[in-house]
Amino acid sequence: MTPLVSTDWLAAHLDAPDVRVADASWYLASADRDPRAEYRSAHIPRAVFFDIDDLSDDADPRPHMLAPAAKFASRMRRLGLGDGNLIVVYDSSGLYSSPRAWWMLRMMGHNDVKVLDGGLPKWRAEGRPVEDMAPPTYQRHFTPRQNHALIRDLAQVQSFRGQVVDARSPTRFRGEEQEPRPGVRPGHIPGSRNVHYAALVDADGTLKSPDELRAIFASADVDLKKPIVTTCGSGMTAAILMLALTVAGADEVSLYDGSWTDWGARQDVPVETG
Repeated sequence: MTPLVSTDWLAAHLDAPDVRVADASWYLASADRDPRAEYRSAHIPRAVFFDIDDLSDDADPRPHMLAPAAKFASRMRRLGLGDGNLIVVYDSSGLYSSPRAWWMLRMMGHNDVKVLDGGLPKWRAEGRPVEDMAPPTYQRHFTPRQNHALIRDLAQVQSFRGQVVDARSPTRFRGEEQEPRPGVRPGHIPGSRNVHYAALVDADGTLKSPDELRAIFASADVDLKKPIVTTCGSGMTAAILMLALTVAGADEVSLYDGSWTDWGARQDVPVETG
């Protein structure tokens, strides 16, 4: 079953009692954009704001590491997102941060979650309605059941015998530019493959077709039948890779939450360039 829904599907099901919509927009600091302010200005009707940074682990110095289960469940309850809901997540870039929200919810055991293909830009380009008022929310119980098959830490990646696929740009992957975070070495995890996340998305912000995705992964020597760990700079675009791999038919995919911010900052692990 596909993890995506179309704008047509969402428009037809927007008022269904079991459907909830969440704006999971997030930007790099260099973008100089405020996703919450943009949400307040215009969002899909009935959508709540899924704050990825607020759903991070405050005790972890690494960027937006997944929050503990109790904190995550508490935030979901306040948003009215919970058991029995089909949650549709989207973002204001088309397809950028919403896959991270999709992964987070699945990691916490909520499998009934979809990504809006093309996100808010496609919705608005089609002339569909938006609102500037947050909807009333009613607390709903959220039962966290962490799925540890979807997440990997540094030690698990070190011992991993499958394929590691990196979503960063080719120049960052090869170590030809400095990393944006201080103290993080340039390069990549030895033996990893590179599939830039931007190559997976069409100009309208929708994910490429399954056949196109399979061709892209095949050209990068990624075997969809073997276990895969996705990684990137900080665990954000690695989720786009996970989404694309899932659509392409990959059998077993997990995400390295610390990603290169974790690995590249360590002096006790090897780094490869070129």
